[in-house]
Amino acid sequence: MVLSVQQRGSIFLVVTVCLLVVGICAPFSGHDLQRVMQIAIGFCAVLYGSSITPTEPWVDRQTAWGLALIVGLGLASSLLAHQPLWALTEMALFVSCAAIALAFASLRRHGGEPLDRVLLLIVVLLCLIKTLQYLYAGVLAFASGGHTMNPDLLLSSFSNKRFYGQFQTFTLPLLALPLLLPTVSRSLRGMAFALLCAWWLIAISGGTRGTWLGMAVAGMVVALIGPWGRRWLGWQLAGMLSGLWIYWLVFTVLATYLGIDNSNDASERLTTSLSGRGPIWWQGWHMLTERPWLGFGPMHFADIANKVAAHPHQAVLQWASEWGVPSTLCVAFLAARSGWATIVVLRERAQFSERADLLRLCLFAALVGALTQSMVDGVLVMPTSQVWLALVVGWLMALHPWRTPVTASWPLAWRAWKLLSALAIALLVSVALRDVPHIKQAQRQYLDTLGSYLQPRFWAQGVIAR
Repeated sequence: MVLSVQQRGSIFLVVTVCLLVVGICAPFSGHDLQRVMQIAIGFCAVLYGSSITPTEPWVDRQTAWGLALIVGLGLASSLLAHQPLWALTEMALFVSCAAIALAFASLRRHGGEPLDRVLLLIVVLLCLIKTLQYLYAGVLAFASGGHTMNPDLLLSSFSNKRFYGQFQTFTLPLLALPLLLPTVSRSLRGMAFALLCAWWLIAISGGTRGTWLGMAVAGMVVALIGPWGRRWLGWQLAGMLSGLWIYWLVFTVLATYLGIDNSNDASERLTTSLSGRGPIWWQGWHMLTERPWLGFGPMHFADIANKVAAHPHQAVLQWASEWGVPSTLCVAFLAARSGWATIVVLRERAQFSERADLLRLCLFAALVGALTQSMVDGVLVMPTSQVWLALVVGWLMALHPWRTPVTASWPLAWRAWKLLSALAIALLVSVALRDVPHIKQAQRQYLDTLGSYLQPRFWAQGVIAR
C-alpha cells in the first residue's frame, strides 16, 4: 500500500511530537538525550523530504546559490581542520536542521491552515506539561520542610537552565497568539493568558538574562511593525508583570512567612556581568584573526581547550572563528535578506487579523528573540534550540507569499540536496552509534582528568581537544 503525501506527513508529525515530548518533558532528559532526539527527528525529516517532490522551489535562485556557497566553504574548512570528522559532523548537524525546516515547511504547505492549529496545540501542550512539572516541583519544595530553596532546582529535563530559557524564548511569543485571535472565546483566552503568566513566572525564576533580552528586543521590533505588534507586546508585558507579581508572592512573601531562604533569587541576575564570557569571546576573536578566511573548522572552538566553555556563547564569533569570515558574511546577508522580506510582508499585512498574519507575527518575534539571545548564548549549539530554530524557520517559509511568479522546481538541485541530506544524517547516525554507548565513560574520564564540570557542544562533554 502506497501512503499519500498527507499520510506520510501525519506519520512524520506524530513521530516528531513523540520525540519532542521525550526530549523536552522527560525528567531523565538532558543534553545527550536531546541530541539523540534531534538526530532522530532529522532522520525522519530526511525520509519524509525524500518521499515528496516539490512542485516549486522553496528559495529563489540567489538564496540557493548563497546556501551552496556556505556549504562549499564549510566543506573546505572541514577538510582543512585539525579533526575533519568532527568538523563534518557539525556541518551535517546544520544540514539536518535545514532538512527539518524543509520538512515542516512541506508539512504546512500540504496541511494548510488546519496544521497551524495542530502545531500551535503542540506548543501549548509542551508548555503546559513543563508548567505542571514546575508547579509540582514547587509544591514539593515548599512542603519538604527545608529552610532553603533554590528555584533552579524546580527546572527539569534540561542540563542547564540557560537551555531551558532558550526553549522559552522560542515558545513565549507563540503563546500570545490565542490572545490576539478575535475568534477565540473569552474562557479560552483566559486559560491562554494563565499559561502565558505561568510561562513568564518560570522565565523570571530561571534567571536567564538571554531570554529577557531576546523578548525585550523582539517586543521593540514587532511594536514598530503595526498595531497587532503593539497588541502582542501588550499581552507579553501583562504576562510578564503578572508572572513577576506571582514570583514575588511565592518566593518572597510566602517563603518569608514559612521561614524559607531563597538561595538563588532572580534579582541576583540583574547585573551586566559577562558571567565568564570575556575569555571565550577573546578566544573566538583570536581564532578569527588567525584564520579569517576558512576559520579553524566547524566545531573547532571545542578543539582548543579552555576552562569556560566549548563554544563562545556568541553566534557571530562562533561562525566566524570556525567557518571563516566569508561564510559568516554570506550567512548574515541571507539572514538579513530573509528577515527584511518577512518584515515587508508583515508591514503590508499590518492591519489584517487573519490567523496566518498573526501567526507570522508571532513566529517572527520568536525568531528575533532567539537570534538576539544567540548573541550572548549558545542557541546555535544546543540540540533543542536547533530543532526549534528549524521549526520556526520552516513554519515561516511555508507562510511566506511568493513575490514573483512561481517557477518550476530545479530537479538537479533537488537531487543534490537529497543526496547531501542523506549523507549528513548517515554521518550523524554513525557518530551517535559510535559514541552513545561510551558517553558516561567519556564524561567521567574528562571530569577526572581535565575539568570540574562538563562543557556541552555536540555531546554534554563537548570538548574534542586531544
